[in-house]
Amino acid sequence: MHKSSRPGVLARLAPHPPAPPEQSTSKAGRNLKAAIPTALVLLALVAASVLVRIEIFVALVAVALCIGLWEAAGAFLNRGLRIPLIPMWVGTLAMVVATWLSGLAGGFLTFLLAAATVFVWRVLDGARGTPADAMAAIFTLGWIALLGCFAVALADLPQPGWMVALLILMPVANDTGGWAAGVLWGKHPMSPSISPKKSWEGFAGSLVLALLIALLLVALGLHRPWYLAVLLAALAVVCSTVGDLSESLLKRDLGVKDMGSIFPGHGGMLDRIDSILMWAPFCYIVMSSGLALG
Repeated sequence: MHKSSRPGVLARLAPHPPAPPEQSTSKAGRNLKAAIPTALVLLALVAASVLVRIEIFVALVAVALCIGLWEAAGAFLNRGLRIPLIPMWVGTLAMVVATWLSGLAGGFLTFLLAAATVFVWRVLDGARGTPADAMAAIFTLGWIALLGCFAVALADLPQPGWMVALLILMPVANDTGGWAAGVLWGKHPMSPSISPKKSWEGFAGSLVLALLIALLLVALGLHRPWYLAVLLAALAVVCSTVGDLSESLLKRDLGVKDMGSIFPGHGGMLDRIDSILMWAPFCYIVMSSGLALG
């Protein structure tokens, strides 16, 4: 693949993307002494934002997406691809605001404008490798920012606190149930070439815990029919697993192990929200449609 030369003037305006970490993991795939406190702090932060004011949660989403873009820029740089962070950050913030004020239609139109701006910015930057860099940037903007807009739209539905709980806790249940069952009973790899630690036993554990969490959310807060919990659990586990495997495949192609290292025991922001990004559109579609009516 042709590598870009020295970054242009416009590229130097943004902070340099982080270098992907090189670190080892245990058989369980993470450092539990660091991972558990980190997870509890993150969950508490999300809960506090929802309880105080839902707009704070939307702001957290915007921050998370911008950090994710920064991490992705560092990973792509590992393959000589330079994506322009400044227009991507501005575009992401505009997409979040547009989605909150005008719904997903506003967010999608803003995405189209942001994608065009990213391409023009990269051309004006004058460095070599412009087409490949621009395509990588637009892909990243769609993967992170556009999918992230569904989380914003979900927070704008009735019962926003419970919607956010559904958005966050279902992937957490998938991750926790899959990890526990995989460590205890995992013998049959799901996709050894992409993610060796994922097993079919872990997938079953994800389904069980996700169903339990979905039943609790549906019964205690959402007050919807019980069968909705079955649909939500199945969708959440499939989407979360696809999100995890997709990011693992991308990391393998880019030659990195984790996208970042800001969360002890977890890796980077993208390592935490990859499954949420894939789950958010389906969660929104179900909860905003007649399927969720009781």
